[in-house]
Amino acid sequence: MQYSIGVEYALHCLVYLIDTPPDSTIGIKDLSAFQGVSETYLSKIFSKLTKAGIVSSVPGAKGGYKLAKSPDDISFWDVVEAVEGVKPIFQCKNIIENGCLYRDKPNEACSTEAPPCTINLVMLEAENNMRQFLRGKTLTWLNEELERVLPNKIRQETREFFDKPNN
Repeated sequence: MQYSIGVEYALHCLVYLIDTPPDSTIGIKDLSAFQGVSETYLSKIFSKLTKAGIVSSVPGAKGGYKLAKSPDDISFWDVVEAVEGVKPIFQCKNIIENGCLYRDKPNEACSTEAPPCTINLVMLEAENNMRQFLRGKTLTWLNEELERVLPNKIRQETREFFDKPNN
């Protein structure tokens, strides 16, 4: 299992939006320049984030994006789901129907009395645990961690980059 790099770009960009004043936005052009990624690619990611209600877009020459809700209310899982979609990671193909676990009685695999597939149950439990963990990590938590671990100079340079007009 692997998340696309779009999840990483999304999380990085969302952190930059946290410090944006309520009456301001950050444009895709600035975000893509800072990240070193194409505007087209980042626009596709932000389209998904907008559809998920994580960011809102402000049209126009001075438009851009801002958080649509509090960073406390945006979890890592919200971002993963927005960028990657809502399909489960493990998708049982129901190979139990082939009777590989029921060689002596292949029809039992399909009966309503057969127990649920243990493999599927374990994979779903693992996925649920991961979801719960990522739901517990919010943009506020990430921002506080970055404040703690990054040198002030780096945080200040980042803020200054986005404060300059027409990057």
